[in-house]
Amino acid sequence: MNHKTSHRTLAIAAAVLALAATPLAWGQQNTDGKTGATNADNKVPAIPRTDANFMKQAAENGHAEVETSKMALTKASSPEVKKFAQQMIDDHTKTNEELMALAKTKGVELPSGPSLVQKGKAKAVLDTAEGEKFDQRYVASMGVDAHEDTLKLFRKAAKDAKDPELKAWAAKTVPALEHHLQMAKALDATVNKKGSKTASK
Repeated sequence: MNHKTSHRTLAIAAAVLALAATPLAWGQQNTDGKTGATNADNKVPAIPRTDANFMKQAAENGHAEVETSKMALTKASSPEVKKFAQQMIDDHTKTNEELMALAKTKGVELPSGPSLVQKGKAKAVLDTAEGEKFDQRYVASMGVDAHEDTLKLFRKAAKDAKDPELKAWAAKTVPALEHHLQMAKALDATVNKKGSKTASK
């Protein structure tokens, strides 16, 4: 083999190696230019783990609100409580749908229902109650307590989320959650007052 042939062979080998290495470099980026998603199906979240965890917790909280509020439509004795429950169903269903659409663009798979802990709590607190007792428990647990927890979660994401779209969505949702909490606290005072009057008779 002469020197020219040797140089040509080395050049071809170098070109082949360069082409073989190129897809590995492409694999470091997803289609929108963000690092993080490394497979063709984009199944690895393209956002930080803390942001993905927020989305999953927010989804579980939303599903819990909807499911327990549907229960309230059939078990609550107060028209005011049923009206509140219907608004929770409407508002949280809309929020869940927005979150699902956003999660899809980020490669995050969300839970389709409440967590096992949330299901267990709903069963223990609400399944065994009827009438005014149900009203009081539903408003206190899912109206006040649950919204305080969810509001804390969303405020933190609105402040600390790394993904700008997720951060903006969390901030946009906070005022609605604050309104829900105000409604729940007012309703809680009403149903407890009504319960006290009934008990004193």
